Amino acid sequence: MFWRERRCWIFDLDGTLTVAVHDFDAIRAELALPVGRGILEALAALPEHEARERFVRLEVIERELALRARPADGAADLLDALTRRGARLGLLTRNGHAIALDTLSAAGLARFFEPAHVIGREAAAPKPSPEGVLLLLSTWGAPPDDAVVVGDHGSDLVAGRAAGAATIHVDTAGAFRWPEHADHCVRSLAELLP
Repeated sequence: MFWRERRCWIFDLDGTLTVAVHDFDAIRAELALPVGRGILEALAALPEHEARERFVRLEVIERELALRARPADGAADLLDALTRRGARLGLLTRNGHAIALDTLSAAGLARFFEPAHVIGREAAAPKPSPEGVLLLLSTWGAPPDDAVVVGDHGSDLVAGRAAGAATIHVDTAGAFRWPEHADHCVRSLAELLP
């Protein structure tokens, strides 16, 4: 596969490198946000004082979930294989930076990522914006055609495709709801091992 030899790998976190535990509908209900809209987008539409209070609660929820994180099937083996062959590894998440680091630590995956290469919502516009992908590529001095973005949601794939990277959709259920944005589809990260 053409993407296998690419040297820059950018991963989503929740549901991609870790077993999915987020119930986004429950989080929206707890934050009194509308159903069917992205949490970050819904918070951005609120008056500043309301958004600030709900962001504080969101971070509490995210931290609780981070501490329960478990690695997805094949995650450590794939990251180890990529590291051994000299690939650059980055992480792009809609979580905050500190919560992403806590999640990686709880899942036993922190050793694979330099903290500066973990891009949270403070550093770049949230996916599906390609801004975070482009930021990592700029940091590495790498072209998009040397990059792969791996994620479990359409926003991950849209961000990768918009940045000019190859995209891999991970869906443990095998539904693959966004085939038009994916160059390759797998049910497990283990399928990406050489």
